[in-house]
Amino acid sequence: MRGLRESLAFRGARLRSVFARTRGSLAQRGLAGTLARVLQELRGRGPARPRTTYAEPKDDATPFALPTSDAPRVSIVIPVYNKIAYTLACLRSLGEHAGETSFEVIVVDDGSSDATPQRLAGVGGIRAIRNAKNLGFIGSCNTGAAEARGEYVLFLNNDTVVTAGWLDALVRCIERTPRAGLVGSKLVYPDGRLQEAGGIVFDDGSGWNVGRFGDPDDPRYSFRREVDYCSGAAILLRRALFERLGRFDARYTPAYYEDTDLAFAVRAAGLEVHVEPASVVVHFEGITSGTDTASGTKRYQVVNRDKFVGKWKDALARQPKPGTPITVAATHRAKHRVLIVDATTPMPDHDSGSLRMVNLMRVLADLGCQTSFLPENRLYVERYTAALQELGVEALYAPYAQDPLKLLRERGREFDLVILSRHYVAAPYLGLVRLHAPQARVVFDTVDLHYLREQRAAELAGDAALARHAAATRAQELRLIRECDVTLVVSPVEQALLVQDAPGARVEVLSNVHEVYGCRRPFGERSDLVFVGGFQHPPNTDAVAWFVGEVFPHVRTELPDVRVHVIGSRVPEAIRALADDRVIVHGYVEDILPYMDGCRVSIAPLRYGAGVKGKVNMAMSCGLPVVATSAAVEGMHVRVGEDVLVADDPVAFAADVVRLYRDETLWNTLSANGLANVERHFSFAAARAAVERLFVDTGRARP
Repeated sequence: MRGLRESLAFRGARLRSVFARTRGSLAQRGLAGTLARVLQELRGRGPARPRTTYAEPKDDATPFALPTSDAPRVSIVIPVYNKIAYTLACLRSLGEHAGETSFEVIVVDDGSSDATPQRLAGVGGIRAIRNAKNLGFIGSCNTGAAEARGEYVLFLNNDTVVTAGWLDALVRCIERTPRAGLVGSKLVYPDGRLQEAGGIVFDDGSGWNVGRFGDPDDPRYSFRREVDYCSGAAILLRRALFERLGRFDARYTPAYYEDTDLAFAVRAAGLEVHVEPASVVVHFEGITSGTDTASGTKRYQVVNRDKFVGKWKDALARQPKPGTPITVAATHRAKHRVLIVDATTPMPDHDSGSLRMVNLMRVLADLGCQTSFLPENRLYVERYTAALQELGVEALYAPYAQDPLKLLRERGREFDLVILSRHYVAAPYLGLVRLHAPQARVVFDTVDLHYLREQRAAELAGDAALARHAAATRAQELRLIRECDVTLVVSPVEQALLVQDAPGARVEVLSNVHEVYGCRRPFGERSDLVFVGGFQHPPNTDAVAWFVGEVFPHVRTELPDVRVHVIGSRVPEAIRALADDRVIVHGYVEDILPYMDGCRVSIAPLRYGAGVKGKVNMAMSCGLPVVATSAAVEGMHVRVGEDVLVADDPVAFAADVVRLYRDETLWNTLSANGLANVERHFSFAAARAAVERLFVDTGRARP
């Protein structure tokens, strides 16, 4: 009964929120715009990889060759002992799924008694080495590594089949994760079940394969993260590091625990071990050594555990105890665990709110936090969900996280911090979080104060329906601000407003977060104007219509050849209708940096809105000077005439555009000062300080 009451209360709150949001959207966008917005938020599909099964390999004597390189970045070392059919299947898969990374293949035959030597002679592009005597797995790996020429060495079992993109993903992981010393693939069984997404080592030396026998596409196993070890079936590290660590430790000869030992040695050297789930390798486990730990080579799995415990006694004392919940043990090095709930999966190349959210998660990762992200619509969105996983975020989606109630009941007590983003998302979730995560600090992220933006839109339009909707939004936002532990706003203007509207609430500023690119082309090599903004946001539609209709004619009188580039996703027909030879409506552009580097002036002609404007931040971060309205630079710490030019009248706005377009000295001043403004107020360093404050208890009583 309790569960039923929770479910009914949650779903009722969500329905009320959806109804209120739909009513507001109808008032702002009309029926067609609202339907388009609904369809946009429902877009998405399941994980990109279809489930594939693999048959047992058959010996195929047909000669073939691999596209290997004489100057490889990666040296792939494959130790083999008999089982030639598996070795050939492995080698064929390397050729089939060769990507952008150059590689060589070194096959070390450990005295096979089957047709291995003869069959390997029919494979072009490999370097085959045959041991004079049987050295075991460890000896063969070390022998192969001694012959390697690549920057990286990758150890690959012969009873594996690689999949598309596997090698590029491993290299991308180790190069983009600053402290990564060793990375491993996600291993799946030939029947499609998961074998391992990294491993856990408990304080008694026992181990656990994360996700064993589970679904490979389950989001719990699909994000890049630090792990205790990765199975030696497919691991990559820098060759120089492998040599510096003394290669695989021969005390574990012939095999078992050498991969775990190497992972601990990597950590002892001050580096990290990561699993890269985007690298998928099929593993026919136990083909060479079997699975019986009481006999054959497999018995060394038990023997070598005692050796491992003796060597790493001090390090093991810091490992989790057997019986620790797996989701906790799998990320036990995290300093904090954070859950973020937002409306949809962020698409940072579409809107500034998404960029801010992704960069917030980057900052959390830099602070040692393990972040789980739940989109309210629970959709997997190709490219964007995977991008979060690559950042180390547990990106949750249906059907695996279909029920938020179940998620919070099962895992609520894991989280130290819960961030609820946007009032219409936060309202239904707040009660659930308080019930199932009572220990967590709850943060309401306004994104911007919606009621302030809606009030201004209503005043500009003189619309009573919009005013009523703004009043309802205000009541809900202020209630959330009072009931949550911390509220985030994006500007000091909104913070000051809440001192009056929500006295006593803890309100922190976490503004937009931007990389600072710098000015990369001088004044004389630039031309044209640029506007950037997603058109799902009504103020952007109004801004472009106002500029083209009332401002641009004055600009064209002085600058007849100048063009304005309009960039932004989900362009409505009203904006497309404005296009001509001087108004270029591009719509969505995957990479806007060429426009930031090539245009001479960025415009931000917003007549209403709230929060901090990403279009202004983005231009300034590239050293591109901005002409804006007062609404567009509110709360951005700018000095008018020194950081930006500001005008609200159409004629004055046009005059500022023309003056800035012609005056190189003014242009250079605004370019340099804009860059300094972003560095000071909107950089990752500034955001880090703000995020760190979220974990500080100010002593304010919980509502």
